[in-house]
Amino acid sequence: MSRAVVIVPTGTANLASVRAALRRLGVEPEIGGEPARIRDAGHVVLPGVGTFAAAMARLRASGADRALRERIARDRPTLCVCVGHQLLFRESEESPGIPGLGIVDAAVRRFPAAVRTPQFGWNEVEAGEDGGLLASGWAYFANSYRAVEAPGFRTALADHGGPFIAAIERGGLIGCQFHPELSGTYGAALLARFLELR
Repeated sequence: MSRAVVIVPTGTANLASVRAALRRLGVEPEIGGEPARIRDAGHVVLPGVGTFAAAMARLRASGADRALRERIARDRPTLCVCVGHQLLFRESEESPGIPGLGIVDAAVRRFPAAVRTPQFGWNEVEAGEDGGLLASGWAYFANSYRAVEAPGFRTALADHGGPFIAAIERGGLIGCQFHPELSGTYGAALLARFLELR
């Protein structure tokens, strides 16, 4: 088992900002999409911007989708960000007919037409009081799609045209619709707590 922190490229992610945020915490992450590296790394970060379909296609092409499912099933520390978070779900309205990783048995849907889309900027995150790594604070979002349910997961919520899931957590898995790497001290604190998972 490697102690490396591995960032999985999806072909749609801004790897530089994630890498910089981890470096500020004293970690030198590696970039790697090979299934063995994903399965064996100490910590894995799955970032993503862009489209659900493009990110899933990249993961499937390399076999990273299977490696991520195996890793999550073994409860290894895994952080999924923005589109990476959405990939954890069964499907997304953004890409009909394209299955996600299916870790969360729910769908990702577009924000209501009545609100500004995409949501760009800071929004308040409200975490539950049931412990875990998720905390309340202000985080930076850039998204047009979101989930409103995540059965079996601890959740933190935000509001944009109604409540939606800002983050999920179960065991060593954290999914953030927001960008912790762009969320100042709030995001840095979450990343630090994630890196402490074993």
